[in-house]
Amino acid sequence: MTTSPAAPADAVVLRHRDLEHIANAALRMGRLLMECGGRVRVVHEGVSLVARGLGAESVHLRVGYASLAVTVGAGAETITRMSEVGRHGVNHRLDLALRRFALEVAGGGLDVAAVHAGIDRLVETTPHHPLWVVAPATGLACAAFARLLGVDWIAFLPVMIGGTVGQWARNRLLHRGVNPCVMAALVAFLAGTLGGWGAKLLGSGSVDMALMASTLLLVPGVPATNAQTDIMEGYPTVGSARAVWVAMIMVFATTGIWGASTLVRILP
Repeated sequence: MTTSPAAPADAVVLRHRDLEHIANAALRMGRLLMECGGRVRVVHEGVSLVARGLGAESVHLRVGYASLAVTVGAGAETITRMSEVGRHGVNHRLDLALRRFALEVAGGGLDVAAVHAGIDRLVETTPHHPLWVVAPATGLACAAFARLLGVDWIAFLPVMIGGTVGQWARNRLLHRGVNPCVMAALVAFLAGTLGGWGAKLLGSGSVDMALMASTLLLVPGVPATNAQTDIMEGYPTVGSARAVWVAMIMVFATTGIWGASTLVRILP
């Protein structure tokens, strides 16, 4: 009994599968860079380095505030894949580690599985400062800015306490999935009340400024800077979206500050 030879594998299908794996790895790099607070140009560079390092000959990326779409090609074959972008944050350590790894991938010698394994390793092992360090450091920074803004020494400790508790509350609320805008209002109310009321109890002459200084931890400095930079570098869509997000955070924070100010005036 004779058997017919197996049909040859479809080279086009195999090539599409290869390109799909490359596109997904590149998208993962871009998504993490966005979520770490990277500028659009940095995301473009990271995605391009990974895709070309894995064998893609052409790379075209569309960056949106909430999604990414990449088209990679090799010869006559192309494939497009999209990925959702999660909550934007600021993680400078992971951002730098991912950039270095993208350069390593661009040098060649790694396959798709190795790239995913490398990204997993960076996500899992890149160190984070513990909350018991971050919260007091944030409170101290708020108190230091308060002094620069003219707040007297009497209010230094209340502002520090307000900023510390506010940072702790922000961390816990975000980890519980609370909407960032709602979080901004709640934290501004809590931190502002503690800082303002504490300053009032101690007899400070700058209660209102102490109240506002306690909420400085909510100022979205990195997103605001990135919004301006993205617009100037030719990415007005994402830059404008970031600017709107900054404005929304400030509106909700202002609402919390207004509530804290009203309560502090009522409290003895």
